[in-house]
Amino acid sequence: MMKNYKAIGKIGEGTFSEVVKMQNLRDGNYYACKQMKQHFESIDQVNNLREIQALRHLNPHPNILTLHEVVFDRKSGSLALICELMDMNIYELIRGRRHPLSEKKIMHYMYQLCKSLDHMHRNGIFHRDVKPENILIKQDVLKLGDFGSCRSIYSKQPYTEYISTRWYRAPECLLTDGFYTYKMDLWSAGCVLYEMASLQPLFPGANELDQISRIHDVIGTPTGKTITKFKRSRAMSFDFTFKKGSGIPLLTASLSPQCLSLLHAMVAYDPDERITAHQALQHPYFQEQRAAEKQAPARPRRKASALCPKRPVAPELLSNNWQPAQEGSKQKQPLKQEEDHPRRHGPAYVMALPKLKLSGVTKQPSYSSPALQSVFAPGTTRKVPVLRPPKCVGPNQKTDTQKDIQPNLRQYRRPTVERRGGGY
Repeated sequence: MMKNYKAIGKIGEGTFSEVVKMQNLRDGNYYACKQMKQHFESIDQVNNLREIQALRHLNPHPNILTLHEVVFDRKSGSLALICELMDMNIYELIRGRRHPLSEKKIMHYMYQLCKSLDHMHRNGIFHRDVKPENILIKQDVLKLGDFGSCRSIYSKQPYTEYISTRWYRAPECLLTDGFYTYKMDLWSAGCVLYEMASLQPLFPGANELDQISRIHDVIGTPTGKTITKFKRSRAMSFDFTFKKGSGIPLLTASLSPQCLSLLHAMVAYDPDERITAHQALQHPYFQEQRAAEKQAPARPRRKASALCPKRPVAPELLSNNWQPAQEGSKQKQPLKQEEDHPRRHGPAYVMALPKLKLSGVTKQPSYSSPALQSVFAPGTTRKVPVLRPPKCVGPNQKTDTQKDIQPNLRQYRRPTVERRGGGY
């Protein structure tokens, strides 16, 4: 099937894959091909790939990257994911800018990011690697991509300790032996919000100890209750010298109080006090976005969306009166890069996408809260929609939003091992 595509140029490369811009020779449209470096021995091994399961389960959604085809060559053991082609990622958008994005633009992008997180969490998945490189943009539409590290919310703790790029890693990921929840995605989203507003990372730690130190310098040391909670899930003991914290640097004085309120709610130290994606969508900061959505004409629904079951939402979550959350959930490790396996012979073909495996019960445990029920409705049955590749996708059109201007702000070197170039 790869004979139907022509390679145009390399977009980026990560630890487990490289992304190449491809043109479909049948329809002339452009796509992003994520070629896995790992070799696969069987269809079952491909079916168990977490990224395919997640994209199958989450599509279609306007803020989730669309997966068009999965191409597996049994003879060579190679696997390629054919995805929609985006213009750039957030890191490329803000790199080299002299002035930050306007708050209206930041609001527009953050609203879409929260929508993608809300959809993902409601479907029992959390990302674990939300960062500017994995947030993609095309013509002002934002989509979350790279689900290689995602986990099911219903899988059993503890999860992998070393997950997500360090600068966007939540305290519970740094201070416990894998006892963290989907709330880690909101911490990462808060770090992305600050980076878009200031053009600088909020917590650019050189290592894990430095990462925690930088968090404490800004937010302050956690309360005794939070420390006790973290110690229960950590083999080693730790104690911190008290720090009040300087507060989040106001490098962009033009940010509204509502924006700063949302930012503080996203980077709350204790995950039980951190806002959820659904609550973030109800935050006063997004009042203009919600009003614009109501006034927008109804769009025709895609046929595939009719197969997505509607999930009931707690009435409290539909209120416009925003309040901090107290709830949580659970997950496990990223895809490991394996050694090359003996290659099997056989034809290349497009494989059927697998169903998402949600282990255990279908009821998500929730933390106690006087005013908030769990986001995930108990007893909900989840039927995975059949993914149908669309007949036509618009050609890639570069936007004129990226500026080649030398920055005058202080620049940081990002971690070489964890920082992935490009986007798809």
